[in-house]
This record gives sequence, C-alpha cells and structure tokens, in this order.
Amino acid sequence: MTVKPIKTKKDYQAAMSRLEAIFDAQPGTPEGDELEVLGILIDKYEQEHYPIAYPDPIEAIKFRMEQLGYNQSDLAKVVGLKSRASEILNKKRKLTLEMIRQIHQTLGIPTNVLIQSY
Repeated sequence: MTVKPIKTKKDYQAAMSRLEAIFDAQPGTPEGDELEVLGILIDKYEQEHYPIAYPDPIEAIKFRMEQLGYNQSDLAKVVGLKSRASEILNKKRKLTLEMIRQIHQTLGIPTNVLIQSY
C-alpha cells in the first residue's frame, strides 16, 4: 500500500482511479485498509477544493416540512402563529434566535443552515 497526501488535481484523479479499482475490497485486508485511508484523504481534498454550500434556510425548512408531511399549520405550532409561519415561508420575516432553536429541535434542521442570511 502506497498512500500519499492528495495535493493536486492529478493526485486526486489518481486516488479516485485507485479507489474505483479496490472499491470492493474486504475490510481487514491490506486493500481494505488502503480503501479506508484513500476514502478519508479523498473526502478531505473534496471538502477543501469542492465545498458544498449550505442551502437557503427557508428552502431547507420547506424541504424538511415536505419530507415530514408538515404544512403551514404545523410550522405555526413551532414558530407561534400561522401568520408568522406564512411570513417566514414567504421570506417576509426573518428567523429569530428562538425560532431557529425551535425549528432545529422540532424539524432537525442544523442550526448552521438556519443562521445563514437570506
């Protein structure tokens, strides 16, 4: 196993090729260990060079509501009033810190997503 840090795009492409070649390696084998280390190195490189931005907070709320089968009335129970829920979903009202806490706790949306400006 010859594993080295991924510093360039060429290193990244070589690591990806090797990962594909040993993808079905069994855990506990030398190739399985190499696969695990390569996965960690590739993940680190991708996070540094191809970061994924957080989604818009309101779009994240809408998406999570859809996943849970929630409607505006359900959100109103979280934020206080139906009119407030409507204003939030239409981006006419900003989320307060307390709303962010409640939405995070109830809907499970990470606070890092909810605190972004929109």
